[in-house]
Amino acid sequence: MDKAKKTEIMEKFARKPGDVGSPEVQVAVLTTKISELTEHMRSHKKDVSSRRGLMMMVNRRKKLLSYLSRENHAKYLEISGTLGIRGQK
Repeated sequence: MDKAKKTEIMEKFARKPGDVGSPEVQVAVLTTKISELTEHMRSHKKDVSSRRGLMMMVNRRKKLLSYLSRENHAKYLEISGTLGIRGQK
């Protein structure tokens, strides 16, 4: 992911201008990285170190989504619907 794309994602999901650390921003950036790494894994099936990194990112996103669900369920539903990453609860 290049810097321009990452900046665009951060601006789209930020709570306020300059926000780079909120759970919404982190989940959106991780989702983009996960989708890119998933494409890499489709063509390089035996790349174990990338698979480990992918699993770490998926678990990190899962924890952030769980936190967001507890703290602000409406925002959780909005972001999961926008990114298309989890079933609606």
